[in-house]
Amino acid sequence: MSDESGNPATAPAGSRPATTTPTAGTTAAPGATAAPGAMPAAGPRPEPIRFFGTTWLHRDQGYALRRVAAVTGSFAAVVVSCLVLRFAYEGLALANTGNLVSLLMVVTFAVCSALAFRHTWDSFGKRPDPDRQASLRGLLAIGFVGSLLAYFFRSLTEAPGEKLHRAEYETAREQYEKRTARRTGNPSRKGRRA
Repeated sequence: MSDESGNPATAPAGSRPATTTPTAGTTAAPGATAAPGAMPAAGPRPEPIRFFGTTWLHRDQGYALRRVAAVTGSFAAVVVSCLVLRFAYEGLALANTGNLVSLLMVVTFAVCSALAFRHTWDSFGKRPDPDRQASLRGLLAIGFVGSLLAYFFRSLTEAPGEKLHRAEYETAREQYEKRTARRTGNPSRKGRRA
């Protein structure tokens, strides 16, 4: 009989399974491929980026095609969003709500789009504060065109957030290598001196 994780019930406690497939409690990095029968590499794993997975690390496995798709997709989304806003503006004009309402709508969307652009652009360089992110959710929803524009412009040079993820990954990798370099030798043999 085996449990849900796929480990046989006959294996002694503390033993390693014969296969290297991830169990229910473990997660493998998306886009990571391992040779059959090989143990996964130790140390920190790269964090996946939306639409890119972990291809940003070595810029392989279709990274260039994903960048082209991100650029064209975000540009198409900006164009469609601007058309939707144009239809909304024309709807206000047809309703004869007055010049003040039309002006307020244009100013509101322009200011919210500028703020959303700035916030999205900054989030590619540093992690945003979750509380601040939650409080700006409405503003970011109104200024969605600014967020799409920021994603478009960043996609022209790199995967959005790649620079931040690469810096964090390299820092974690350096810390891991320093920790493992301190642990040289087999500590169980240090006590046995004959």
